[in-house]
Amino acid sequence: MSDQENYFNIDYPGYSPLEVTLKDPEDFLKVRETLSRIGVASKKEQVLYQSCHILHKKGRYFITHFKELFALDGKEADFQDNDLQRRNTIAKLLSDWGLVDIVGEVGECSPLSQIKIISFKEKSEWELIPKYNIGKKVK
Repeated sequence: MSDQENYFNIDYPGYSPLEVTLKDPEDFLKVRETLSRIGVASKKEQVLYQSCHILHKKGRYFITHFKELFALDGKEADFQDNDLQRRNTIAKLLSDWGLVDIVGEVGECSPLSQIKIISFKEKSEWELIPKYNIGKKVK
């Protein structure tokens, strides 16, 4: 078993992490900011719940669904097919936009209708809420 598989010890049939490479290390912040504007929108309010994050671990980068991060922290995570498919779709979008290169196969994707993308210029009109905060300890 590789380090990658040991680190991403998620109990889900056929699970594998989604590794990406960056063209330039400076792109990390661009990807992180872009991901803050992609997720699931509230029907009633201008609220967007961020679906995915970029994780930098031991010199490697991964696009992760927030539930993968909960599982990595040892917390309860109800990780399902649609979470995995949404992660794959978002990673594919990042690749299509030239922000990342995907290492290996992407896997099954969700329809774009399940994802809301807020443009940078519309960002101030929305409340952007991450479901997970990387590197922040909750008290």
